[in-house]
Parts: sequence; structure tokens; C-alpha cells
Amino acid sequence: MRASISSTEAVRNFSELLNNIKYRGDRYTVIRGGKPAASLVPVEPAGICATLADLRKIVQNLPRLDSSDTAFEADVLAAASSQPSMPTALSWE
Repeated sequence: MRASISSTEAVRNFSELLNNIKYRGDRYTVIRGGKPAASLVPVEPAGICATLADLRKIVQNLPRLDSSDTAFEADVLAAASSQPSMPTALSWE
């Protein structure tokens, strides 16, 4: 459900609004000075997190270059070689 509520009403009923958002999935647009000022919506569930153990599978599933993609490979290598080197020590130490 999407409802518009005044900022005064939101302040007075904040706990109830949070419960409605969390348990019923309600969504609210807070109106202040006659104009929309904010939206109160449920938090998106956390996405699936990949771990370092998953990295090998992820890298193996990346697309591979064909042997005819030598120009692209040369461009990547040229860009990588033109990057500035990293400092050997941190300047604030």
C-alpha cells in the first residue's frame, strides 16, 4: 500500500508507521509544506553475498578472449603499463 501522510502525522505515529512498513510492506510518502519530502519504504533484503571461496568460480565463468581479440588485449596491456606506479611508503607515515 502507498499512502501520503503529513510530516506531523508521521512524527506522531512513527512507531506504528515502522511496524506497518516492516510487517505489512506499506510505503509512505511524507508531505511537508504541501510537497513530497521523503519516502518511507521497507529495506531491500540483502543480496546474495559472494565470498572469497566463490571467487575462483566467478573468474572461471568470465568470458574469454578469442585468439582474434589481440587488439583488445594490446589495448588493455598498454593502459595497464601507462598507469602510475604505487608509492613504496605512505606519505603520512
